[in-house]
Amino acid sequence: MGNNYGLKRLVLDVLKPHQPVLPDFAETLGKLNGVLGINITLIEVDAETESVKITIEGNRLNFEEIKEKIESLGAVIHSVDQVVAGTSVVEEVKTAQDNHY
Repeated sequence: MGNNYGLKRLVLDVLKPHQPVLPDFAETLGKLNGVLGINITLIEVDAETESVKITIEGNRLNFEEIKEKIESLGAVIHSVDQVVAGTSVVEEVKTAQDNHY
């Protein structure tokens, strides 16, 4: 299959332990099939965990593989906050209705 249909971007709200540290966590996820880039933003830190937002972009991302790798690192996905799929990335567009939320 030579097409690039499938998941292009995932934005995940993740709770992880302090170890592995964020650079190692990102590098591990970045090695997964189809991943072209990853961005991890630290949102909150407490005594034992870190809340992070993970944005993964690529071609034909495998959500189950990503989820399994995150869990193998001791972390858990709280929510899937954005999904982009298809042959190109469609950016969200703000409308007047967005001002009411």
